[in-house]
Amino acid sequence: MDLMVSLQPIAALIAGILILVIPRLLNYIVALYLIVIGVIGLIR
Repeated sequence: MDLMVSLQPIAALIAGILILVIPRLLNYIVALYLIVIGVIGLIR
């Protein structure tokens, strides 16, 4: 749980920077985020 709490802000920061640099990445970043959150939710 602690790992996810510290990992989410870092992932959000990297995703935000990538979206600013390459706006077309938004769809892929959102899709990957939803998949990862879904898989983590199923495993827990």
